[in-house]
Amino acid sequence: MPGSPPHSDHPPIRLTRRGRAVLVAFAAAVTLILLWLNVGSGAFAGSRESHGGPSRPAETVVVEPGETLWDIASAADPGTDPRLVVQRIIDLNGLAGDPTVHPGQELRLPSS
Repeated sequence: MPGSPPHSDHPPIRLTRRGRAVLVAFAAAVTLILLWLNVGSGAFAGSRESHGGPSRPAETVVVEPGETLWDIASAADPGTDPRLVVQRIIDLNGLAGDPTVHPGQELRLPSS
């Protein structure tokens, strides 16, 4: 008949219960990954901070000649593993693409 949709010899696709569960799990995983990419891992950098009290302004430092992120992290929070503090500084300042610091550069420090 003219105007009617073409007839297919193939039956419509039907998903089993397991197939639907896999599809829903895949969609949830993609959603979580996209959220993580949009929010970024830096959102979790300060997870040790308390959320009940008033917030204080972020402390900043100016990079001195010859100073490294390791030096800054060690001085900022001497009681914590410098590797963790370096990562928090990188996340907080958006340095993931190039974690090199330069003299005169101002960096925000995570609150300890």
